[in-house]
Amino acid sequence: MTDPSGANGHLSPFTEINRQDWAALAPHTRLPLTQTEIVQLRGLGEVLDMHEVSQVFVPLSRLLNLYVSGARNLHQATTQFLGAGSADGTARSTPFVIGVAGSVAVGKSTVARLLRELLARWDDTPRVELVTTDGFLLPNAELERRGIMDRKGFPESYDRRALLRFVTQVKSGASEVRSPFYSHLHYDIVPDAEIVVRQPDVLIVEGLNVLQPPYAGHRLAVSDLFDFTIYVDARTHDIARWYEERFLSLQRGAFANPRSYFHRFASLSEDEARSRARGIWKSINEPNLEQNILPTKARASLVLRKNADHAVDSVLLRKI
Repeated sequence: MTDPSGANGHLSPFTEINRQDWAALAPHTRLPLTQTEIVQLRGLGEVLDMHEVSQVFVPLSRLLNLYVSGARNLHQATTQFLGAGSADGTARSTPFVIGVAGSVAVGKSTVARLLRELLARWDDTPRVELVTTDGFLLPNAELERRGIMDRKGFPESYDRRALLRFVTQVKSGASEVRSPFYSHLHYDIVPDAEIVVRQPDVLIVEGLNVLQPPYAGHRLAVSDLFDFTIYVDARTHDIARWYEERFLSLQRGAFANPRSYFHRFASLSEDEARSRARGIWKSINEPNLEQNILPTKARASLVLRKNADHAVDSVLLRKI
């Protein structure tokens, strides 16, 4: 475990913990998932296995469990201090909200899904919901109208007010909150389809830009409502390679479906597919990463740093 310094000897707000030391922080916490469940949770091209889940994500779920318990204790103490709540001086705490951010193809969706399953196994957080910000992308027709279809995934391509309103309602304890549903097959919002969230113990919000600060003219961002945030990090050239390999896997699989938005890519040769993937990365995903996503890493509570093989190598935890 180290206390890293930045350039010119400036101290970092994070403590860096290598994987071996991190794994040792929760040696008696059991792994509640089977190998089959882990395989079902991991994304294309990822090497997630029981070893990594046990060493990296089980300790992370224990840390998050401590944060949830701490938030509940603070809520109860504050309620008693204010003389609010029920006759016994307590009140139901609001959901604990976790944000998960990172680049396209870095594996943040797998991290979010895995944490949902692990946290739901803790006795005091049985209800864990996961919502991705894809559901708050503007419909393709609106993106086309605004002339920003080629900037899909950039901050301006989202209905940020709707996302903020959604998380605010969940955080305020609303009995039922609805969000739009996004289809990756059709690459668009599905009209009249919704995801319903009903007072979870924990809400995980996963997306490219969830750690963005407030944008011009607005005083509040969705990141202001998070209790804990995670940034999934890797070298840009590694992410570019993972994106290319994922594109090829999808081209051989999901893109073959005639109903897929990307069906037109299904007949490309491997060289053509690689060229197209590199073009998309260079024109859209890399600029979005460098301009919008990567600058938010320093705002995270915890950073998962990956090696070239997609495995988490170290953890950076913000000092308290």
